[in-house]
Amino acid sequence: MDASQAYANADFIPDAGGYIERWETAAQAFREREAAVGRARLNHSYGAYERQRLDVFHPAGPAEGLVVFVHGGYWLRFDRGYWSHFAAGLTARGWAVAMPSYRLAPEARIAEITRDIAGAVTAAAALVRGPIVLTGHSAGGHLVARMGCRDVALAPDVRERLRRIVPLSPVADLRPLLETAMNEGLRLDPAEAEAESPVLHPAPEVPVSVWVGAEERPVFLDQARWLAEAWGAEERVAPGRHHFDILDDLEAPDSPLVRSLLA
Repeated sequence: MDASQAYANADFIPDAGGYIERWETAAQAFREREAAVGRARLNHSYGAYERQRLDVFHPAGPAEGLVVFVHGGYWLRFDRGYWSHFAAGLTARGWAVAMPSYRLAPEARIAEITRDIAGAVTAAAALVRGPIVLTGHSAGGHLVARMGCRDVALAPDVRERLRRIVPLSPVADLRPLLETAMNEGLRLDPAEAEAESPVLHPAPEVPVSVWVGAEERPVFLDQARWLAEAWGAEERVAPGRHHFDILDDLEAPDSPLVRSLLA
């Protein structure tokens, strides 16, 4: 199997397109509902580019802290508008949830996208007090893992508030992507692939829990294991879950995933 096929998640998930449609519909309904009761701050700018915007969803009472969720899509597609409903389990537990969009490749290189997320985390931290938990899915898992790396310029007061980083199905070693067709858009070269690979950086000073679905592509099981091993982090393999439905537990306040995020 060539590298492109190995990383082609949607080709191996039944009704993959249906997931995308359902996410977008559920996310819009959640935003409208939360905005109607005054619990959503939408389209907050954190930079000069149009895609440098974030939404914040608040709990019913004072927030215990902030979770930042970064979406996936191989740094090439999607925006925050597909994922809003995945804040539900966390807001039900009393936490605010920020969901940023960010610039996409090929307009931005992955190193620039990493800087976008650092800016988004900083902006979200200014809106919500308390501890900060970072989580993200797939490429978003890579991006939140990068926030734990020492070469990423998070403000000291923001870094001091970090409690936990939970990458979900992350791409933690970007070097294999050099051999994929998607690299035509990503424009990775060997130097950037190494610099942007969390597995090649020292472990963060905060706890890390790496999650992956038991039914995911073998390369994603590998990627999760590589990160857990490189950082001495907890690895959690979610039984029966694939690359898309691993997100479903974010909607359930008492799910193992939500409990892990707030541990």
